[in-house]
Amino acid sequence: MLDDRNTTDSSREITDIDIWDRATNLLAWQAILGHPGTEDVTPYAAPARASDLAGLPPTFVGVGELDVFRDENLDYASRLRAHGVDVQLHLYPGEYHAFDLFAPQSHLAESFRHTLHDYLVRHFTKAPATPAAS
Repeated sequence: MLDDRNTTDSSREITDIDIWDRATNLLAWQAILGHPGTEDVTPYAAPARASDLAGLPPTFVGVGELDVFRDENLDYASRLRAHGVDVQLHLYPGEYHAFDLFAPQSHLAESFRHTLHDYLVRHFTKAPATPAAS
């Protein structure tokens, strides 16, 4: 949930999936911002509005092909890369929002969890210190 403006193709085409679709997303943004889509929305509430993404930490983006957030996630990942941020991006074919929770035993859900876990281990586990040469 990165862009309160809801102007992407996926934000318009995912309308009847009964999990998290356009109507749910519009309601959520209204609950968070009161008046989403106005010019005064801060990037701290809607990160897609940030113009300078340089210096942000490495980022993992995993999104389903049938997710209302698909295009805003893909765009944000692309913009992060353009600003020099290390991004690991995964698009899961045929999957909807929260597919890993609704079908946790599916192959793609297991793949997603393993991929995310491996990413977190690589980025948050410090390598053991090497002893100083004497």
